[in-house]
Amino acid sequence: GVHRQPGDARHGLAEGRLRVGPPLPGEDPVGAGQALLQARRAGHQVGEISRAALFPKHRGDVLHTAVVTERMLDVQDSDILIVPGGMGTRTLVTDDWFLSGLGDLASKTKWVLSVCTGSALLAAAGILDGRHATTNKNAFDWVRNHGTSVLWEREPRWVRDGNIYTAAGVSAGTDMAVGFVADQFGKEKAEEICKQIEYHWYDNAAHDTF
Repeated sequence: GVHRQPGDARHGLAEGRLRVGPPLPGEDPVGAGQALLQARRAGHQVGEISRAALFPKHRGDVLHTAVVTERMLDVQDSDILIVPGGMGTRTLVTDDWFLSGLGDLASKTKWVLSVCTGSALLAAAGILDGRHATTNKNAFDWVRNHGTSVLWEREPRWVRDGNIYTAAGVSAGTDMAVGFVADQFGKEKAEEICKQIEYHWYDNAAHDTF
């Protein structure tokens, strides 16, 4: 199950109501979360931020990370839900219990953002039915098979349809998050945040180079 470990939130995201989950092998949602965190630090009402950070831990000469999260059933509401992808989606995409919980959580969330194959989970849960969406181009056909009622778009780097954003691969997730900040607070603020985190933002949502 999802676990909780103590840690200093200063190393990652502060306490609150940005939900990043589930933590899946092979995927990093922290880049997207960092762009949102910087907007909040600048005084903008992005929403409260939850502990969903990576904390470094050493075991001998090996550096491990601990993911600090909370169980999906324990989440009462959320301002922003980020659903990452990764190999873990291959089993969760057919897990009816998980998909039901994800659908319930998304229905109580103001904004839903997915990175990479996280869109397969949103699709399988019925959250993307009738909406435009995209996903990782290397897994596009696999993801599309789990959402036949979704209006899939192969060309874009990220897609916004109402309150739902879907991004292509991992780096596209960060571009999408910066785009989300631009939509909420203006492009000037988004570019300011990119300068703070030393990130070169690819701002053309309509075209993915992969």
